[in-house]
Amino acid sequence: MEIGLDDRRIRYLSDKDKRLAKLIHTIGPIKVSEHNDDFAFIVCEIIGQMLSNKVADVMIDRLAEQCDGNITIESVKNVGTDGLKAIGLSSAKVSYIQNVLVAVETGELDFDDLRDKDDDVVVKKLKKIKGIGNWTAKMYLLFVLRRDNVLPYEDGAFIQGYKWLYNTTDLSEESVKKRCKKWEPYSSLAARYMYKAVDYGLTKYPFHLYKDLEGIR
Repeated sequence: MEIGLDDRRIRYLSDKDKRLAKLIHTIGPIKVSEHNDDFAFIVCEIIGQMLSNKVADVMIDRLAEQCDGNITIESVKNVGTDGLKAIGLSSAKVSYIQNVLVAVETGELDFDDLRDKDDDVVVKKLKKIKGIGNWTAKMYLLFVLRRDNVLPYEDGAFIQGYKWLYNTTDLSEESVKKRCKKWEPYSSLAARYMYKAVDYGLTKYPFHLYKDLEGIR
């Protein structure tokens, strides 16, 4: 799905934040990918906790290979504890993935049930499972449930884009939340543009409000 510059959410954000507006119009429309496998997404996010994307991608590829290309509850169960450790996961992350498996199988975690719950309820339910914290829960809200108002200040890539856009060294939770308050109720879309700024390498160059941004193409 593509979000165009004429989208009401884009217009709203552009009116509220001139720096973000500059970034939005530099990058242009963005495509929003759909993640339809909740379990696989959570497993991959657990693998990626505290790792660079490059290292996480290697481990996820290894797991996918062991799962014959399809990371499901059954395939991960078949891989087992030893198989999960063999792809390079720590004992802690292996236990976290096993916790999710058990929670799904016992009904403690029902992904279908989460779809009509408020954001804070979703986060609370996910965090009951050891191994899922704020970061993982917010990534789930943002990329799987595609909720509109998620501010992922716990995420390194988001903070990299935020630091660059506002030319600030104050990255405290309080400061980020205060500055980004104007994005509500569309914080998720603003966050996606932070990610795009990082992906396109824009953060390698100084941000100039009245000059063309470099590095996109």
